[in-house]
Amino acid sequence: MDHVARLRRLQPLLSSNKLDFLLVTHLPNVRYLTGFTGSSGVLLVARRSATFFTDGRYIAQAKEEVRNARIVIQSKPPMVAAAEWLAAQRKKSAAGPTILGIESESLSAGSRDRLAHTLRGKVQVRSAPPLVERARMIKDASEIRLIREAIELGASLFPIACEKIRPGVPEVEVAAAMEYEARRRGAEGMSFPTILASGKRSAVVHGRASGAPIPRSGFVVCDFGVILAGYCSDRTRTVHVGKPPGEARQLYGAVLEAQSAAIHAVRAGVTCAEVDEAARAVLRKSKLGDYFTHSTGHGLGLEIHEAPRVAAGQTQKLESGMVVTIEPGAYIPGKWGVRIEDVVVVTPSGCEVLCETDNDLIVI
Repeated sequence: MDHVARLRRLQPLLSSNKLDFLLVTHLPNVRYLTGFTGSSGVLLVARRSATFFTDGRYIAQAKEEVRNARIVIQSKPPMVAAAEWLAAQRKKSAAGPTILGIESESLSAGSRDRLAHTLRGKVQVRSAPPLVERARMIKDASEIRLIREAIELGASLFPIACEKIRPGVPEVEVAAAMEYEARRRGAEGMSFPTILASGKRSAVVHGRASGAPIPRSGFVVCDFGVILAGYCSDRTRTVHVGKPPGEARQLYGAVLEAQSAAIHAVRAGVTCAEVDEAARAVLRKSKLGDYFTHSTGHGLGLEIHEAPRVAAGQTQKLESGMVVTIEPGAYIPGKWGVRIEDVVVVTPSGCEVLCETDNDLIVI
């Protein structure tokens, strides 16, 4: 990862946004800019320099991972250390007012108050635009390679689920088998608590694996992902236990058609809302529009949910290099639900499905 280039691309944006400094506190953003993988650290970015603050637990790790910023080790919380350091620097300077941009979405009200108190009279604190998040929307070749590897590892867990899914087996037992194998194959962890919802619970959009036994007949929604080298994967497959009735096959076919329509709508220059509408139009045609209750997709990378959001009303245009999920679904309360999800990378003329597999309905 070229963290030096990432930082250099960010620094000119401070001037254009009338900021003298940007305090990066959201850890995925810190990692994106510096490579630091620890759990405590902030980055203070100036127009021509950068200073990284962490505590004594991370002396060796910071020296090994952070190569593009000065490293300051303090016993105080990193944000407090950064604020005090900045206040001291401004006290020595005869320059005019200093503007510090903060990532307000990642700071609590209490943290912001403490920051403002430490800097009062020396630095003006202002909410900054999501500058790092905007940069993270476009993945470089190294990131796409890592995401692809994470998706391939995640995809390899689905056959394990299919082996374990049987009537009477608790949902958590299936999820546990998948998660154990993910660790055994090198995953750092799961991208999120595994969703495994069977029977009537398949209509629960985020139905985490429970102790409920898998019924003798019905859909089972499997939504899962792994973290590999810091990057997330996300995939959903829906299977049916027992011979599916015609109505179940129709439901599955409609969702699969909606996903295909959305994938074919993806290309650079198209808005996120247009991709979302491509999926919804198919489900409305099948009289399932009211049962599609979430967005069609989202970006992913260092976090499982990143910008952009593929949903109605989203005017953000897709750009080459963006990585998004395409995951329409239909959920009929008290009866059943289906979701099918893949991850695509946007190209100038369309998109590439990362780790494409057969999405035909699997009957167990």
